Amino acid sequence: MADLTHRRILQIAVPVVLANITIPILGLVDTGVIGQLGEAAPIGAVGIGAIILTALYWIFGFLRMGTTGFAAQAIGAGDSAEHAAILIRALGIAALGGLSIFVLQRPLFAAGFWMSPASVEVESLARSYMSIRVWSAPFLISTFAITGWLVAAERTRDILVIQLVMNGLNIGLDLLFVPVFGWGVQGVAGATVIAEIAGCALGFWYCRAAFQAAPWKDRARLFDPAKLKRFASVNADILVRSLFLQAIFMSFLFFGARYGDTRLAANHILLQFLSITAYAMDGFAFAAESFVGQALGARNRAAFRRAAMMVSKWCFGTGALLSVAFLLAGGLIIDAMTTAPDVRTAARDYLIYMALTPLISAAPFMLDGIFIGATRTRDMRSMMALSTAIYFAAALTLMPLAANHGLWIALLISFAARGATLAWKYPALERSVGS
Repeated sequence: MADLTHRRILQIAVPVVLANITIPILGLVDTGVIGQLGEAAPIGAVGIGAIILTALYWIFGFLRMGTTGFAAQAIGAGDSAEHAAILIRALGIAALGGLSIFVLQRPLFAAGFWMSPASVEVESLARSYMSIRVWSAPFLISTFAITGWLVAAERTRDILVIQLVMNGLNIGLDLLFVPVFGWGVQGVAGATVIAEIAGCALGFWYCRAAFQAAPWKDRARLFDPAKLKRFASVNADILVRSLFLQAIFMSFLFFGARYGDTRLAANHILLQFLSITAYAMDGFAFAAESFVGQALGARNRAAFRRAAMMVSKWCFGTGALLSVAFLLAGGLIIDAMTTAPDVRTAARDYLIYMALTPLISAAPFMLDGIFIGATRTRDMRSMMALSTAIYFAAALTLMPLAANHGLWIALLISFAARGATLAWKYPALERSVGS
């Protein structure tokens, strides 16, 4: 295992941050081109359709994290055959997952509209949009697995290229299919399908060495019951952990709604700051997953500790910079997001909480990466459950006392709890890594 340097950390982190930046740009273009039709229904249809599909695809987001941990450990152990087999197993799950969504699309879409009701016109257009986009489900979910495998190998530049090609093609086809061809909602959906298939194809090309390796011929390795059980167990833990995390954010929005439209809008705007934080921190969390996994695979405790400490410095440094930036420029960012005077004023009232968030959330971001790389997902799941309970207890206690301020304090407490509980588990994790 090569010596870990700050340069290697940045070589993983920076491409991930740049790739993340392309995501909101695509969302703006999707909304912009459909908005040129001059009607509200198509905008709502694309919005609600994308939300429902994203929620369905997100169920399989565990493939990205689980694949990274196992693949990094295989690299650290010098087991190239197992490294290739991990990708093929993950792609098999991705294909089954995508095909399941395609086959079950009618009841799944019906459930989505039951939870997010819309007008007849919007629902009709959304169903049309979704019935096209669902064709790319196996390809998009496969990209989750490919991304995880590339992260483990420190090949995040390839991930950046995949995102640039996928989102760039999507934007170009949006501009062709909607304003030029006049295909409306169906055009936006078709552009996304073509782009997601193209992105997956490029990912397969980047991973071509895995398909040339022995696992294709070694069915016993590919379908090893113990390894399949371990892979399933880790990914199930990640899924449960992610559901707890979603419960925190969804309840935050629902709780905030009781304080009126203005505060609800202010909360929504401030949560965009959290997206910025996630885009920046993800790069270092990915670096932790790769380096920690490789060190564990090599049974090298010193390398494990060095990876954890070096990535931690970058996470906390980035968090501190973002906190200062939000504190100093937060008002300008709020003004750029809304022109409503009452919403601007309300958002400023709660800006201090968002300014503290990057610093407080640095620990859970960093520790998530460490525990994912080590595939110690049972600890992640259990500590996330405990942190969720702490959050709800804090919210239900503080909201009657301090209304929306109490809700924001509870959210900060949830970040602190996630970091503290995983930090509590960290020493035992480090002791378990060889010598």
